Amino acid sequence: MKKFMIGAVAAAVVATSGLAAEYTLKFSHVVSANTPKGKAADFFEKRLEELSGGKIDVQVYPSSQLYNDNAVVKALRLNSVQMAAPSFSKFGKIVPNLALFDLPFLFKDIDHLHRVQDGPVGEKLKDMVTAKGIVALDFWDNGFKQFSSSKKALIEPADAEGQKFRIMSSKVLEAQMKAVGGNPQMMPFSEVYSGLQQGVIDAAENPISNIYTKKFHEVQTDLTISDHGYLGYLVVMSKKFWKSLPADLQANVKQAMKEATAKEREFAKALEVEQFNEIKKYAEETGKLKIHTLTAEQKDAWRKAVSKIYPEFYDDKLIGKDLIEGAINTK
Repeated sequence: MKKFMIGAVAAAVVATSGLAAEYTLKFSHVVSANTPKGKAADFFEKRLEELSGGKIDVQVYPSSQLYNDNAVVKALRLNSVQMAAPSFSKFGKIVPNLALFDLPFLFKDIDHLHRVQDGPVGEKLKDMVTAKGIVALDFWDNGFKQFSSSKKALIEPADAEGQKFRIMSSKVLEAQMKAVGGNPQMMPFSEVYSGLQQGVIDAAENPISNIYTKKFHEVQTDLTISDHGYLGYLVVMSKKFWKSLPADLQANVKQAMKEATAKEREFAKALEVEQFNEIKKYAEETGKLKIHTLTAEQKDAWRKAVSKIYPEFYDDKLIGKDLIEGAINTK
């Protein structure tokens, strides 16, 4: 009798836990669980399950276990997966306006950037994505980009003259380098290390996380902390899944995402500091790398040199004058 009662209670617990989760949310991303994006995704999982009282079962799949960023947008539209956090470049064909974040020296600092993302400009960009059939939730940080070179330290705009720069496929980045006399070279990310090592390219632009994890600092002689451009992610959700949620659970998703975004920004900043310290340690111990930090005056000189490309992207089919000026005027 006692064994029967224990078994019945256990069965009831299993049944109750099974019934409690009314929705399953699969969150697919491409990085490892110990990255800022990975840790924020795990935080979101725990927080949404808590806020929803277990009604939403969040399942996080890191390291491209389900989809890579090139395939995940289609999967979201089919509701094969419910959430993802691709880099901005993956939305280029459907919302090219996200190239706003590629514009060089547009943002004064990280706080200004976040005010833009959290304000009217960010909302308009998210609305543009949502209008294409995917619900845009929030922006997550990768980090600001820094210049590196083995030909000549990039301190003044004239230092870029004639240097072969590796860039991602982007009209904005191509115009950026041409504006200062550089020679933009589109190259897959997987080939950048060997390209720098062999001198196929002279220079590059990357956030600290890419520089450190891919050891680019070991095949460059100069690193310039320029904070000239930004790389980030847009957290998106399947519209079909979003519409299936009642208003109270939609509110839970928004709240969990707001908290996860704050955490992701903290994680990203902490990791950047940690990795930059390792790069500085390498520079001090080997003497093979010189690190330069642009002064306010030097940044202004760069801004003046490259901001002349902004009008090239005033067309709404590219970025849009209202978005560019809105970002500049965000206080």
